[in-house]
Amino acid sequence: MKDHVNPSPPQLASSAILERDGRYLLVRRANPPSADMYAFPGGRAEPGETPAETAVREFYEETGIPTKNPHLFETYDLPPRDSDGPGARHFFLSVFKVEADPDLVAVAGDDAADIGWYTAAEIFALPIPDSVRECVEKLELIRRR
Repeated sequence: MKDHVNPSPPQLASSAILERDGRYLLVRRANPPSADMYAFPGGRAEPGETPAETAVREFYEETGIPTKNPHLFETYDLPPRDSDGPGARHFFLSVFKVEADPDLVAVAGDDAADIGWYTAAEIFALPIPDSVRECVEKLELIRRR
C-alpha cells in the first residue's frame, strides 16, 4: 500500500467577510474551485502578498468595494476532494473580517457570477462550502451575545 504524497505545498488563498445589518456579502463563484457555490469574496494569493493583502485585493476585485482593518477570523486547510475533479489543488484559506464604507454598493466583478447580501438563514439554504457555513454559524453566535 502506497502512501499518498502531495507533491506541492498548499496554495495560499484568502477571503473576506463584510456584514451589514445582519446580512453578509456573498458572491456566486463563476469558476472552479467551488463554481456555482456562494462564498465570501476571495481568491488566490499573488506572489509576495500577505494573507490580509490578498483578502483586501480579492474583495475589491470581486465587489468593487475597498475594505479596511482586516482581522483574521478563521483558517482552513482544504485538501483537494474527489468531487473537485482532476487537477484539483490543495488550499490554505485565511478568512478575514473587514470593514467598509456603509454607503458603497457592491457590484459583481472578476470571477463573481452574482453578488448579494444574505441573512444567515438565507445562506444556509444556498449551495455553500463548509467553511462558509462554519464561519456564519460562528459569526451568528458572536452577534447574539
